[in-house]
Amino acid sequence: MKRIIASPKAPAAVGPYSQAVEVNGTLYISGQLPINPETGTMPETIEEQTRQSLENIGAILKEAGKDFSNVVKTTVLLDNIADFAAMNAVYAEYFTSDKPARACFEVAALPKAAKVEIEAIAV
Repeated sequence: MKRIIASPKAPAAVGPYSQAVEVNGTLYISGQLPINPETGTMPETIEEQTRQSLENIGAILKEAGKDFSNVVKTTVLLDNIADFAAMNAVYAEYFTSDKPARACFEVAALPKAAKVEIEAIAV
C-alpha cells in the first residue's frame, strides 16, 4: 500500500514530488532543503541549515507517526565537503543511538543555493 505523507510543518515540495511516500511501512523522505516552512527563508550557516533540514525531516517523520529512531538510512548532500565536520556535529544531535547508515557527497550545487540537503528512509 502506498501513502503520500505531507506535513504543514515542513516546506512544500518545490517540484513535482511528494515530501514523503510510505510503502508497506517504509517511509521514503525526499531531500529536505533548509527552508523554514513558516517564512520560506533559509538560514545562513551550515550549522543552521543542517538543523533546519533535520527539523523538516522530523516534522515529516512525526506526520507519519515515526521519529528519528525509525530512520535507517540518510543521504547528505553538501555544496562544500569542507562543511562536513560542522554538519556532522549538528547531525549527531538528532541521531544519538542506533545511528542510521549514511552516505555524504559534495555536489556542484543544490537548489536555491542551499549548503545542505538531507533525505531519509525510515521503517
